[in-house]
Amino acid sequence: MLKTLTHKELKSRALARADVKLEYDRLEEEFKFLDAFLKARSAAGLTQAEVAERIGTTQSAVARLERGSGKHSPSISTLRKYARAIGCRVELRLVKDGTSRKSA
Repeated sequence: MLKTLTHKELKSRALARADVKLEYDRLEEEFKFLDAFLKARSAAGLTQAEVAERIGTTQSAVARLERGSGKHSPSISTLRKYARAIGCRVELRLVKDGTSRKSA
């Protein structure tokens, strides 16, 4: 009989693979960004449908934005609309990356 894994166990097993860990680390910044959106919407007490109504789109479009798996990245304008709908604002900034190499 197969043992059912918890999310934590499955994640731990997957991240033990070097290829999975490399991709997970590459996407960490995006995951954090999307998590911030989900937490802010939850804190605002709004559903995806309510956010969609406020910004003039569909619930499925909001779900795609929050999932981050669309074929293209949302525009800054779209992110601002979403943020305003949940009582927030988007703050975009560049942070020096210590791992980047300087160009010649």
